[in-house]
Amino acid sequence: MNLIVYTVICALVIAFILGVLLGLFKKIFHVDTDPKVEKVREALSGANCGGCGLAGCDAFAGAVVKGEAPVNGCVAGGAECASKISQILGTAGVEVKPLVSFLACHGTKECAQEKGIYHGLETCKGAQLVMNGTKKCAYGCIGLGDCVKVCPFDAISMGKEGLPEINNQKCVGCGKCASVCPKKLFKIIEKDIKGPVARCSNYSQNKPQIKKDCSYGCFKCGMCARKCPSQAIDVSSGIPVIDYQKCTNCGECVNVCPDKVLVLLGQ
Repeated sequence: MNLIVYTVICALVIAFILGVLLGLFKKIFHVDTDPKVEKVREALSGANCGGCGLAGCDAFAGAVVKGEAPVNGCVAGGAECASKISQILGTAGVEVKPLVSFLACHGTKECAQEKGIYHGLETCKGAQLVMNGTKKCAYGCIGLGDCVKVCPFDAISMGKEGLPEINNQKCVGCGKCASVCPKKLFKIIEKDIKGPVARCSNYSQNKPQIKKDCSYGCFKCGMCARKCPSQAIDVSSGIPVIDYQKCTNCGECVNVCPDKVLVLLGQ
């Protein structure tokens, strides 16, 4: 009986000592938090998507208060979120342009030649590591849906043609899909942009092989740049790059492209 009493007393004494020590440690190592951080955190979307380039909403809130991140850095929250943060920090409002993701590949099941049958982990990353993708085009979409799985806004689904389809009403341009795509096929663009954009990422100069691998591959003919009345297209990289400051959205490049690589946005 005495042994039980002694054990209980010892346990209580140890618990008391530990409690006192924890209290002291808390006071000694306490770090004051700027109240603005909590207010900014409450103003954020809470998606923790990482579109701001940081680990999550908590990291972004701390960084923006310190001036290490822009007030419009929360792509998921958009203009409303940026406005709230500006009010909290007492800074001038900034313009926030909505963003969306765009798939720069049109290599569907019908037009892109398959390399072979892939047996392995059903991920794009796995297929890339094992056989450099599932298609003969080394730049083509693998089509196993890593982008679908990682999208925090349920904005991407796999279409019947074997390519990801993006719902622009849900997409906020957070860049998660772009970060996991082993072929780097997703481009983050302004949602309201008007003008052409290339649906191909094949930078190879081997023209005969391009057409063998994919009937929609950019043939590097340069017709789009030559016919552009505003001289808004640069094809030096192998894929048309549009200067939207010059582009008038006339559609001439789309009309003359023999491979139908270019598509007009904002119509």
